[in-house]
Amino acid sequence: MTGETRDGSVSGCLRLPGIVLGVGMGGFADGILLHQVLQWHHMLSSTDHDRIGIKYYDPNTVSGLEMNTVWDGVFHTVCWLAVLIGLAILYARVTRDRLRVWRSRVLWGWMLVGWGLFNLVEGILDHHILGIHHVRSGNGQVWWDIGFLVLGAVLIAAGYLLQRSGRPFDPTAPARREEVGTPDGT
Repeated sequence: MTGETRDGSVSGCLRLPGIVLGVGMGGFADGILLHQVLQWHHMLSSTDHDRIGIKYYDPNTVSGLEMNTVWDGVFHTVCWLAVLIGLAILYARVTRDRLRVWRSRVLWGWMLVGWGLFNLVEGILDHHILGIHHVRSGNGQVWWDIGFLVLGAVLIAAGYLLQRSGRPFDPTAPARREEVGTPDGT
């Protein structure tokens, strides 16, 4: 592997898989909680006020809900692929001592960064630029959309700080005796 630091750890070993996993998990949290459980919006639920001219599919009608459900399914497929890709990258980089990796503050920090990036990109693109849906349509929808962006920024900051508090991870190094049972597990 390239990118070794002076202490022998592999720099960025967990960054990419953590971010990709976080994007997928953030998408699932959005899709499952906001689309399905709370039913606040679907992928095309605000296209009657969008900025790109997509046909409106009223989610309060059977045919409109069917089309919104199809696009929610496309959205969930992309989230699922992100999780699979993140896991594949993680597995390719770390094949030994997997428990230590899953307990790592570095991995979980980068996953929070990925989740925050999902919120920022999806919120700016779908809520503000395209206007195809909002976190919660109706009175005050702009505040819900801004709150979604603020949550994304908080997740990025918290994830960055969390990963910085972990120890660099070298997948080729054996676990040190004093690391076994530590909270960050790296």
